[in-house]
Amino acid sequence: MKKSIYSNNYIYLIYRLNSERKRLKISQISLATSLGKPQSFISKIETRERKLDIIEFIEISLAMGINPKEIFNDVVDKYIKEKGGN
Repeated sequence: MKKSIYSNNYIYLIYRLNSERKRLKISQISLATSLGKPQSFISKIETRERKLDIIEFIEISLAMGINPKEIFNDVVDKYIKEKGGN
């Protein structure tokens, strides 16, 4: 089993967050500022230099005005489909 940070599903999660940020026209700087973090915090997550934990995922989603359940459910559905589930 490869590290989750290199898995297709983790890459997809980060892609979804990044896509939503860009769709909403939120800069890395403004998102990081709203979280009380430096811009590099967002950059390192988006380039997968830093692993995102579940609480950070929720905080980032909410800071962008997104319901984290929507992205999470999408990622879970994709994961189940890839594993041959329902």
